[in-house]
Parts: sequence; structure tokens; C-alpha cells
Amino acid sequence: MTADTLLDGNGPGTSGYWSPGEQVLWRYRGNGTDELHICRPVTVVRDDAELLAVWMAPGTSCVKPVLTDGSPISREPLATRYLKPRTTRVEQWWGAGVLKIAHPGEPWSVWLFWDKRWHFKNWYVNLEEPRRRWSGGLDSEDHFLDIAVRPDRSWHWLDEDEFAQAQLAGLMPAERAERVRSAGLEAAGVIRSWGRPFRDGWEDWRPDPGWPVPSLPDDWNRPAK
Repeated sequence: MTADTLLDGNGPGTSGYWSPGEQVLWRYRGNGTDELHICRPVTVVRDDAELLAVWMAPGTSCVKPVLTDGSPISREPLATRYLKPRTTRVEQWWGAGVLKIAHPGEPWSVWLFWDKRWHFKNWYVNLEEPRRRWSGGLDSEDHFLDIAVRPDRSWHWLDEDEFAQAQLAGLMPAERAERVRSAGLEAAGVIRSWGRPFRDGWEDWRPDPGWPVPSLPDDWNRPAK
């Protein structure tokens, strides 16, 4: 794609969309900053005016945030988790692959997880800023709060403690937190009505076996343009 930076899904006709099999970067900024701290190379499954679907293959080298001493953020007590300085580290995604689906303008994306035998495990709704497209991929900002959806259509909130702590740490101002909670309730409504993409049969999808695992470029954090 050679179009200028675009809001998710609003490309100028077909020239604004990637083709199946193209490799792009799915990135996240740190909360309240312009610094990129998560980068996942993915393969485009579908990209059009209705949705973007991408595949993150097992073994993909990804950028993730860690504390400056190299320890995982998840092991840091919640009270200090968002106060200690961080850096980034490259690690391979060792689990089964992840299919990510995003509809234009929605402040969340839906991820599908399988086990290594392709038994479907669950959907995961990641609340985030609507993705901003650029020539090499998409950029967003994670909003801490998430939703897990089981195959039987039951669901529950995830990371409510992190969402609350992010507010205490000043990473989630009250106005934004209210907007994120409203987005979560809207997503929950989609789940209850079994709207897209849950009703679309993506759990039966499989990647093209000829797709190579995308590589992580050295300039993964280059400015979006």
C-alpha cells in the first residue's frame, strides 16, 4: 500500500488495501506516549472496506515491553507495574498462531486462539484505539481492559484490575476511561447479539500453508508514513 497514513479501513478505493499474503506490522504505542513498544509482523488474510484480518504465525519474532532489568511486566506487583521504567525485547511467539480481526473505526479488535491441534479455544476482544493505517502496517494504543469469549458464547471481563491501576497511575484519564468502558459495553452488546465477526465462522479458517513466517525488520519502530 502506498497511500498516506489513513484511519483504519478508509483507504482510497482498492489502492488503499493490502492483498492476501502481504506482510505488515501490527504495532502499539505505550500509553500516553508516541513511543512504540509492541510490534508483531503479520500476514494479511483479508483487507477491504468491511474488515481487516491478519495472521500472526507461530514462531514470529515480536517486540514486547519488559522492565529495564529484563523481567516480565506481568511479574511486577500491580501497585508498581506502571511506575517502573521499561524497555523492549524481541521474543518469538511460541504458542499457536493468532488470527486478528478488526472492523473499520471500532475501538477494539477480535483475536481468535486455537491450540496446536487446531482445536478452537476462544475469542479475545482487545479494547484499543481505532487503528491508524500507514504504508507498512497499523498503529494503535492498548486500553488495558479486555473481554474473553468462550465457544459456548459465554463471556467475561479481563484485566479489570489493570484497567483500574492504569487510572490510578495516570495512564488512563477519567474521560478516556469512561470512553473505554463504554466501548467495552458496546463490544459486549455485539457478543450478546452474536454479531460480526463472531457469527462469521472464522474459527474454521486455516492459514495458507505456503505463507512464510514474516520477519521482524530492523526498523520496526520507524515513523508511520
